[in-house]
Amino acid sequence: MTLPPLAARHCWHAAINPLHSTVYFSPDTPKEFAGLGITHPVAVNLAARSAALGAVGAGTVTAAFYNYRHDFVARHLPAVWDTAAPEEVLAARLRAADATLRRLLGEEAVESPELAEAADLAMRATEACTRHARALYSAHADLPVPEAPHLRLWHAATLLREHRGDGHLAALLIAGLDPLEALVSHTATGKGMTPKWLKASRGWEQSDLDAAADRLRARGILDADGELTEEGKAVRESLETDTDRLDAAPYEHLGAQGLARLAELGGGFVLKAMAAGAFPADLRGKA
Repeated sequence: MTLPPLAARHCWHAAINPLHSTVYFSPDTPKEFAGLGITHPVAVNLAARSAALGAVGAGTVTAAFYNYRHDFVARHLPAVWDTAAPEEVLAARLRAADATLRRLLGEEAVESPELAEAADLAMRATEACTRHARALYSAHADLPVPEAPHLRLWHAATLLREHRGDGHLAALLIAGLDPLEALVSHTATGKGMTPKWLKASRGWEQSDLDAAADRLRARGILDADGELTEEGKAVRESLETDTDRLDAAPYEHLGAQGLARLAELGGGFVLKAMAAGAFPADLRGKA
């Protein structure tokens, strides 16, 4: 089925990825994890996203996450699993998602038929996701589907988010962008994380970011001011196009009408969450 150009990409960026990502910036997440004895912010982040894989070590997570510094990951994994088992972490993450969505969206929205409709649409899209070569998606696909509509929506968003993300890693390899080059070139688009957040959340030093920028300049992807060249813009767009192709099946399965409705409903909930302060103001941009 032919979808409108970029419709699936728009839905993912506007309605899917940010809805899932609310838990990583929510005060409810460290609160729930503190109850397990996990208090370091980096350990919370790493455990929350990797728990579906089981009690894995740093090597597995560095591979699956792609753009984290390995020794940064190794400071917390696998040691975090001595504090709490992956099953406990997953339960805490779901409790955090529950509290986060209720706080950001309000009880009326959480109990609304529109949210239930969005959950049904998103779950329908996941029916066409594929497991092969998609480690994070496949691990999450083994988890039980929550009954509450707002948690079903969050679960479906998680599946769709990781499905596209796993495909994106393949596209990055084809594009020849290493972890740092991927991050720095994304920041140069104005849509990626700021250097402040890259260092805090991924473990890189400024010297690492500077060296990656030098490599990108040598390849003609960045100019002397750190902006994307025309070639750089083409590389980033080709990267997204390849990712779109690898991630097309769920949205084609949903169909144009269903996709438009999911984007409308999910995007509305995301805007409501953002207005309630779901994300830091300095998260994205070039500075």
